[in-house]
Amino acid sequence: MRLSNMHLKTLREVPNEAEIPSHILLLRTGMIRKLVSGVYGFMPLGWRSLRKIEEIIRQEMDRAGGQEIHMSAVQPAELWEESGRWYAYGPELWRLKDRNGRDFCLGPTHEEIFTDIIRSDVSSYRQLPLNLYQIQTKYRDEARPRFGLMRSREFIMKDAYSFDKDQAGLDKSYEEMYEAYEKIFTRCGLTFRPVEADTGAIGGSNSHEFTALSEVGESEIAYCEKCQMAATVERAACVDAPAFSETELPMEEVHTPGTKTIEEVADFLGIKQEETIKALLFVTYDEEGKENGYVAAFVRGDRELNMTKLINALKIPEHSIEFADEEKMGDATGCVGGFTGPTKLHDCTIVVDSELPGLKNLCAGACKVDHHLKNVNYGRDYKADIITDIKTLKAGDPCPVCGAPIKHARGIEVGQVFKLGTKYSESMGATYKDENQQDQLIVMGCYGIGVTRTLAAVVEQHHDENGIIWPMSVAPYHVIITVMKENDETQMELAERISGELEAAGVEVLLDDRKERPGVKFKDADLLGIPVRITVGRGAADGMIEYKLRRDADKEEISAEEGVQRAIEIVNKEK
Repeated sequence: MRLSNMHLKTLREVPNEAEIPSHILLLRTGMIRKLVSGVYGFMPLGWRSLRKIEEIIRQEMDRAGGQEIHMSAVQPAELWEESGRWYAYGPELWRLKDRNGRDFCLGPTHEEIFTDIIRSDVSSYRQLPLNLYQIQTKYRDEARPRFGLMRSREFIMKDAYSFDKDQAGLDKSYEEMYEAYEKIFTRCGLTFRPVEADTGAIGGSNSHEFTALSEVGESEIAYCEKCQMAATVERAACVDAPAFSETELPMEEVHTPGTKTIEEVADFLGIKQEETIKALLFVTYDEEGKENGYVAAFVRGDRELNMTKLINALKIPEHSIEFADEEKMGDATGCVGGFTGPTKLHDCTIVVDSELPGLKNLCAGACKVDHHLKNVNYGRDYKADIITDIKTLKAGDPCPVCGAPIKHARGIEVGQVFKLGTKYSESMGATYKDENQQDQLIVMGCYGIGVTRTLAAVVEQHHDENGIIWPMSVAPYHVIITVMKENDETQMELAERISGELEAAGVEVLLDDRKERPGVKFKDADLLGIPVRITVGRGAADGMIEYKLRRDADKEEISAEEGVQRAIEIVNKEK
């Protein structure tokens, strides 16, 4: 492909809205084009790389027994109402009506559609197992789209669904997909870590998130170097502090003027923050958006509340809870902003972290302005509606598996696998007849890869100050031939000969024959990140070229024949 004929516009300046390297570089290289906030199109070079990621996914999915289909992005509300997700999915579900007033949504995922297909087409155990997948555009009405392809409102995703007779079959399908994902992300050139994850709005019992390690990632993962435990912070279990054996002292009210924070009250009373109880107050909403009740959550004073764990404990959708208006909640429950404790609350759901019942003589708010209570003990002074782990596993905390100190890292979620079980088959009536002609629920799994997000993750991990450094497997082209003087017949003849020999060997070539200064061409070559650069210049008359790998600083002057051979070898080895 001649660069002079390609639709390409590179940018020298950093776009104002771009904050992270992948967003900046994909815009600067002209590989993506913004339409509106959170919606991007793909230009020739970006689309080529995206298609290569898709092809890697197809190859590994097909090897693992998947069958590709393609479903509509427009989905009828009735199927989502059957599964119970029309409300549960929340405001990110992009809803619309047709001219007759019938409700639809733009699919963010396709569990309902695939379950509907299988319940219609599968009747016998002899037809199972099955694994169907698609690579398709998805939609989520993100409140705050940001970071380019990382969190957008329109994106391309591979979603697959397995259908098995029983749990053992699901376990096998899950393992096959897990292994396929490892191969996919390895071939894409990513450094990644599979971690246990929360199932979220998808549901099910178990899930693993495949996280491409990156400081700009929105996923925070906790991991242990000793035992290899790894989980998203939302999912990671915590170790409760050892229970106290000391005697319970009489509860005592103390005057603590102006001490609304844990730090302030601990300093005022001369105690440690871990000897206090922290209160967090929430209001919940029903399916119609009306207030449904109040929640008071309590953790040890030095802990952080894990909102995902709290939502799971309450068994409510993420969008149906928010921090409460403390004054309004106070009128209904007796709480007092900054001085709320668990002893005097009423007419609200009290959720207590699992380690608090074992701790003795703690300090908590007195539900009275400028007052706290000392020597507060669970059972004697307060009780809970729910006791469960609702705290966040922080760096340095003991590993829940082996006790070694936990470490934290950030990453980009590029894929996730779920054991759905019978969540959708039960609600939607997807059954098969077993060997005894008895109806049994189909057992399902779900497996997603963010294709566009994977493209961004590759750029995040493979770039320098000059531009992208594409791995060979997903590079838009393998080799770029830079002609120093496009009006020099000798240089052009050699460049075209090299290009022809490479293309005949299956190498994808971009020939930069533009009427630009050499400096501009070199800057663009670095910016675009094509893995191999061959420069044809003054040595063309002697059959000599300059050979350079984008990832290396060194460059060599070698014969054109050797350059062609080297390029073919490295492309075949790495693509």
